[in-house]
Amino acid sequence: MPLFSSLRRFLLPCLLIAALPAVPCLAQQTIPLPSPRPNTLPPPGIMPAPPAELPATARAGKGPALLDPAGPTVSMQTSEAMFDLAVALNACGYDNGLNESDPIRQTIRGEVNQAAQSSEAARDDRDKLCLYIDQHKLDDPARNLAQYVSLAVYLTPPPMLTPSVHEQDLPPDANGVLLVLPLVRKFAQDIDLHVIWLENRPAYDAIAEKLHGPLSQMIVSTNYYLKMPASISTGRRFLVVIEPMLSPEDTNARVYGSNYVVVASPKNGAIAMQMVRHVYLHYEIEPLLYSRQNDMIRMQPILKTVDYAPLPFNFKNDIVALVVESMIRAIEARIMNTGVPIVKVPAGLPRSQAEPYEIAHNESLQKAEEVREAAVEHSMAQGFVITRYFYTQLTAFEKTPQSLSEAIGPMVYGMDVDAIVHAARNIAFDPHWEGEMLAHASPRPQGLDVAELRLMKGDVAGATALAQKAIEDHSGEPGRAEFILARADLMSNQVGQAVAAFHKTVTESKDQRLVAWSHIYLGRIYDVEDQRQQALAEYKAALESRDGQPDTLAAAQSGLKKPFALPPQAQSESAAPPKEPSATPQPQ
Repeated sequence: MPLFSSLRRFLLPCLLIAALPAVPCLAQQTIPLPSPRPNTLPPPGIMPAPPAELPATARAGKGPALLDPAGPTVSMQTSEAMFDLAVALNACGYDNGLNESDPIRQTIRGEVNQAAQSSEAARDDRDKLCLYIDQHKLDDPARNLAQYVSLAVYLTPPPMLTPSVHEQDLPPDANGVLLVLPLVRKFAQDIDLHVIWLENRPAYDAIAEKLHGPLSQMIVSTNYYLKMPASISTGRRFLVVIEPMLSPEDTNARVYGSNYVVVASPKNGAIAMQMVRHVYLHYEIEPLLYSRQNDMIRMQPILKTVDYAPLPFNFKNDIVALVVESMIRAIEARIMNTGVPIVKVPAGLPRSQAEPYEIAHNESLQKAEEVREAAVEHSMAQGFVITRYFYTQLTAFEKTPQSLSEAIGPMVYGMDVDAIVHAARNIAFDPHWEGEMLAHASPRPQGLDVAELRLMKGDVAGATALAQKAIEDHSGEPGRAEFILARADLMSNQVGQAVAAFHKTVTESKDQRLVAWSHIYLGRIYDVEDQRQQALAEYKAALESRDGQPDTLAAAQSGLKKPFALPPQAQSESAAPPKEPSATPQPQ
């Protein structure tokens, strides 16, 4: 193929590492979300993004059973496995939030109790189940529930109800209650729990359908503020599981590798949407910041200022975690519902009549800002001492057309660490920690899973070595390994090698999603090389791969309509003299 100029070689990886506008889907069936207004978000095209935002393969190694590798990246569903565990807890004294729960919880509890009373074997097995749960009860009620929720996420559907991974790969808290499963299976068999599930499934579906609209609105409004389309990375999932048998006050949020799961229960027809949005912000922002973790080494002095803050250990010892949470809290302060009604100035009024409205309007804006400022100060007092910096940066960000994925680089690189350290020394920290909203589970990734994670964090050499090892010793799916190598080659400016690896993915992979995206990448490369006919052939091949996901169709159809092109910023830079590319260029 024709040789690229050194500059175009440098730019191409940044352009192919892109987030395309996608349609996130909710509920068990794929339901399109309304699109944000097109004139307020970046146009349908290529937005530079960090490596984690690549349309990557789903993890070939088995992960949480609730997560469908071929499903939508953002979804909401119910789970019979979660239901079975929740019923077991309810049968053994879990009454948290009972009065605030949806009426279906009391209904199911009554049916389970009636079934148990009619069978001596069921009563005996329930006693054994409850004894186990009591013996494994933790002092912290939230952690006590979390261990069973964490286990349920990894369970295959009844009647098997077995972990989808090896025991050593389960999160540690789930591993601690693994032996509850045979007791749950026996009790479920005794009372015909599957029948109870089927009888109440329509009520569960009705709850999910009612929650679909508010959840969709939260996703769209959040991406609207970030000026970013929803993530389409096939290696990452954001899942909301609805389980009315749990307390509405016990919303449980977990991160399993690159997958984000929220388990929530409705109260008066609504779930804790603020909590769900907090986790969704982690899902969108963590890859943007972790891909720049090497640039945050200079921020280490900030950690010394939070020694006496009520923060958990991880925030005091991981600067990236502190930066992530500080940015998320700043975003939440900017988009929060302050509860202050903003007075509007009627149109067409004479100046003399409009003046009182303008005064009232400005006063209402000031009161709303005071509420947001109080939220920032609270976060700072908790120990998230970079919140004020990001809050100020976001105020300026809102006035620009840039997406957060484009603006986040300058925010990180331009941070005045000395100024933040100086300001942090004057903070009076709160005496008590308000509680962590999100827990990162730590299953042990292996092989190509580790390669994916390293690629996500920008460790091209590490990802390449693991993928090559998987090919050499036949320890991983070869098509997936080639797909990792191809993306790593792009990030290293080795376009010719990337093309060869994408072609190998097409011939060796049995995963139609990998095949489709390999064709799309090849089409983009040929477009940049002005080989339009070859590019068209690749986009058509992507459509013929029968992947069928909305992001795949959108990317392929976009390529057929018009050639892939460098974004305006890159085009303007093409007139400048070529610079020697760095070993691992970071998209800005």
